[in-house]
Amino acid sequence: EDPKPMDRVVCGDVGFGKTEVAMRAAFVAADGGRQVAVLVPTTLLAQQHFENFSDRFADWPIKVESLSRFRTAKEQKVILDGLANGTLDIVVGTHKLLQPSVKFKNLGLVIIDEEHRFGVRHKEQMKSLRAEVDVLTLTATPIPRTLNMAMSGLRDLSIIATPPVERHPIKTFVSPWNDGLIQEAVQRELKRGGQVYFLHNEVETIENQAQKLEELIPEARVQVAHGQMRERDLERIMRDFYHQRFNLLVCTTIIESGIDVPSANTIVINRADKLGLAQLHQLRGRVGRSHHRAYAYLITPPPKSMTEDARKRLEAIESMEDLGAGFTLATHDLEIRGAGELLGDEQSGQIHEIGFSLYMDLLERAVQALKAGRTPELDRPLDHGAEIDLGIPALLPADYLPDVHTRLVLYKRIASAKDQEELKELQVEMIDRFGLLPEPAKNLLAITELKLIVQPFGIKKIEAGPAGGRVLFAADTKVNPTRLIKLIQTKPKEYKLDGGDKLRFFRDLTDPAQRIAQVGRVVEQLVG
Repeated sequence: EDPKPMDRVVCGDVGFGKTEVAMRAAFVAADGGRQVAVLVPTTLLAQQHFENFSDRFADWPIKVESLSRFRTAKEQKVILDGLANGTLDIVVGTHKLLQPSVKFKNLGLVIIDEEHRFGVRHKEQMKSLRAEVDVLTLTATPIPRTLNMAMSGLRDLSIIATPPVERHPIKTFVSPWNDGLIQEAVQRELKRGGQVYFLHNEVETIENQAQKLEELIPEARVQVAHGQMRERDLERIMRDFYHQRFNLLVCTTIIESGIDVPSANTIVINRADKLGLAQLHQLRGRVGRSHHRAYAYLITPPPKSMTEDARKRLEAIESMEDLGAGFTLATHDLEIRGAGELLGDEQSGQIHEIGFSLYMDLLERAVQALKAGRTPELDRPLDHGAEIDLGIPALLPADYLPDVHTRLVLYKRIASAKDQEELKELQVEMIDRFGLLPEPAKNLLAITELKLIVQPFGIKKIEAGPAGGRVLFAADTKVNPTRLIKLIQTKPKEYKLDGGDKLRFFRDLTDPAQRIAQVGRVVEQLVG
């Protein structure tokens, strides 16, 4: 309900209730007379969300529809007309929502579920539908680009860190194929009245795999589901599985996104080495969605035939079985893959060319300029305020602070201080931690304070020696010219202009201890 459009990433682990947040947001928007588009990556998830939203809003005058390949051409036309004339309030859809033929009468909120499954272009396309549209992005493992945007303040980030009550972590085992292990895993689940997913991600051989499992576990009722099936068959099989009409589903990664079957609490993933980190985490999250203990078995070829990266991924997924590991996995991903271009659609940016820290500084400067309503000066070098050279020692001596790392951290903190208040607090902290400040350290803090005073006035450089010094002004200096002229006229022996951008001052500055105070007085007379 903010005046500015929302662009918020909700990062919650698999099964932590992101859909619930989406439903409530959708209700607020629909209740306020706006239309809501829910963009999901797969037809199965579109179907499931459609059913959930319809059940939830059954008692309200809110019309919900779904747009996916499960709908006939005739049904799709009716839905598109409803969106264009405003009779439809909420539409749940796959990439079909991104087609040019889809027109909204009064779109207010876009919810992107499983954000990491969409390309940059798709997400930007949704935003461009209306400049004022609110965007809510849901993800368990945000892609590095999104995570970086959230961390750098370009987007808002909310983390759901608390698991639902009575939720247990999923026990994860990595093992080569073993008939006995598969039998035991499936039978244990069936004996407690549960259901099992068996993931085999090759459509050509999936039927053979299902036959093998029927021979191995005769008591299991087996069905197959994959994305190349006819829409009606796929829909029927998933519905039957949800209603527990069979108990072993042999499927591809089509079940990866958001499918919620609380009674299925064991998943066996064949050839887990071929899947990515976020994928494995998502697939594992299909189980353990109720109060039962859930199990995930990652079946791999012998260790020697796997790539180094695959081994790392499996180690990461096995070690992070705590609830809420998705965000941690995503930050690992950010470190491994780099953050991508924020303002373009390149997936890997140029961060490694300039280093992450400098990149973040440049980005922060641009974001602050945009927030203040200015155009970022992209060609201006990254300055660290005015340059002040008074020819006196200004440093943290090694005998005062022997540890190099701590010294560097303090230098960085002193240089990054935003105002005099922060500098004072830093001084108090240093005295508290390391004892009274030696003269060079006092000089360093005094010069930094001087820097902070002159920075807003567009003074580029101050130099001073025993007989005086000079002040160099930037082209867009804020120093009052009348004040400057008056100063030169009233004290011609002390002040003199040198060219259009320099002011010379003459006075006895032989005592280094007095030099900072004297230069401080010159600055005071200039800026008041």
